[in-house]
Amino acid sequence: MGSREGPCWGWGCCAPGPVLLLSLLWAAPSALLGEETRQVSLEVVSDWGGPPENLLHIRAVGTNSTLHYVWGTVGPPAVLLVATDTPHSVLSVNWSLLLSSEPYGGLTVLPKDSIQFSSALVFTRLFEFDGTNASDTAAQPPGRPYPPYSLAEFSWSNVSGSVDPATLSATFQGHPTGDPTGAFANGSLAFRVQAFPRSGRPAQPPRLLHTADTCQLEVALSGASPRGNRSLFGLEVATLGPGPACPSLQGQHSIDDEYAPAVFQLDQLLWGSLPSGFVQWRPVAFSQKQGGRESALPCRASPPYPTLAYLLSQSPIVRAFFGSQNNFCAFNLTFGTPTGPGYWDQHYLSWSALLGVGAPPVDALSPLVLGIMVVALGAPALLLLAGGLFLLLGPKGYSEYQRIN
Repeated sequence: MGSREGPCWGWGCCAPGPVLLLSLLWAAPSALLGEETRQVSLEVVSDWGGPPENLLHIRAVGTNSTLHYVWGTVGPPAVLLVATDTPHSVLSVNWSLLLSSEPYGGLTVLPKDSIQFSSALVFTRLFEFDGTNASDTAAQPPGRPYPPYSLAEFSWSNVSGSVDPATLSATFQGHPTGDPTGAFANGSLAFRVQAFPRSGRPAQPPRLLHTADTCQLEVALSGASPRGNRSLFGLEVATLGPGPACPSLQGQHSIDDEYAPAVFQLDQLLWGSLPSGFVQWRPVAFSQKQGGRESALPCRASPPYPTLAYLLSQSPIVRAFFGSQNNFCAFNLTFGTPTGPGYWDQHYLSWSALLGVGAPPVDALSPLVLGIMVVALGAPALLLLAGGLFLLLGPKGYSEYQRIN
């Protein structure tokens, strides 16, 4: 990772070329088009015959389709994304099956023949690395690893108390059930999810552009005591998609950093089927709740790689929908470097991403950048025009020459 001095930190950015500039100028007017809206509802699905289980169903209904996001901490934190081609599809949960040793069929979306796309993300482990003596900022792992925290062994608070219908959001908050070192005595790991009825941007960086086809996730580690003076953290994420191939990880460059200062890139995880699913994020995390350039740290993602199901913490939610499929892939996210801002500043770390179906949102040039470009390009043109008009229409000089007949 390069120096943070100047407009580019060396991660997630590069100098834009003329082709990129022209493509962004061409794409800019698309921001003026009409926006799609959905009727969005949040429901905590309860097991009336037993203790409360954390299962949140977000249903986003459009004119001819429905998106189902099923978030839960029955096992490690996981989300199912199911897209159907009807506005009338519904989620069905059989708790007896879901909580059994063979949960397949415990969670379905009906009618089954309306399903056009389905995938899942499972957050399996929280990594911690000792970055004290690490010198290579690009090294993977970025330091000596401590024993990871298995998120399947976390205890999670009841999500019902955090559901906010006004913002269409809810938060899963947890800590390890076994914590011999007391690292989480005053700390927690939180997964805040939010749905959107229309396009827009949140108020806090990295201000990802969302649409009605997306759901946002914010992961926040807060108050936990690190096991080293300059600990770096990371997440292991498993994916399960519609085919045997792993999703591809792609980067998308921009010349506009108004919404996430000094970050000129979007990272995208794309499934290959049509309609395609995606996960999108800026390669940046924050070490303060009020995220800003001074508290920004790089987020690196490893390319997805195939893995076996038995090597991962099993999610009953995923198995209830997909059965015993083994086409899992995994990738790792790591946050920060041994130098610069870090979790040690305020014992806080947050990272945000979007999950959705269809074409990922594309950042057009912001009004600020468009205004600067108009002024920068328009002022010389106006000066040239004014000069030409002056030469054509300006007063003619008097000549003392007189013709002699």
